Amino acid sequence: MVKYFFSEADIKSSWDHVFSAFWQRYPNPFSTHVLTEDVVFRMVTVDQQLITRRLLTKTNRLPRWAERFFPSTLSRCAFILEDSIVDPVNKSFTTYTWNLNHTKLMSVKERCIFQESVAHPSWTQLQREAWISSDVFGFSRAIQEFGLARFKSNQVKAMRGLEYALTNLYGDVHQRPPRPAMRETKEAQKHLTPATAPQKPRQYV
Repeated sequence: MVKYFFSEADIKSSWDHVFSAFWQRYPNPFSTHVLTEDVVFRMVTVDQQLITRRLLTKTNRLPRWAERFFPSTLSRCAFILEDSIVDPVNKSFTTYTWNLNHTKLMSVKERCIFQESVAHPSWTQLQREAWISSDVFGFSRAIQEFGLARFKSNQVKAMRGLEYALTNLYGDVHQRPPRPAMRETKEAQKHLTPATAPQKPRQYV
């Protein structure tokens, strides 16, 4: 089974500002678990879309109950690959992220779509989805529950980090976005349609 997460939020900043702030989020006091970020690949397509691949390193502290079952030599860092597609014509910015190591223990795939708000053109609408799974026999449910709880906590920090970058770049007129509405399913596979099911990340290199 897969744990599924969905949220939507209105960011009270223009799409251009959000797009610019996204690349300048780190470091910030809300995302101290992000250690490094490196651009691996970047190109502009013939239709003027910006394609980027980045490698991020984050801390990966295990919960206390898990430390009894997994070796102390297990890396405490997670390597995250992030692919992004920027469409400046349609003002759409999509990111795909997934972890490269510890995938048997827990796999987390995330998709975020930043678009200009239809109702408020001076705002940006963010739609975030995540799929969390584990292949550890006998502990997969507990690990997925832990992964979902940690993901919820980290996505709140990510929003605050983005707000922090917006404030640094454009002043303190940007207010914190309202708490996003969240929906989750315990048996996500039964509810996912082909349009929303996790897709294999697109490869550019």
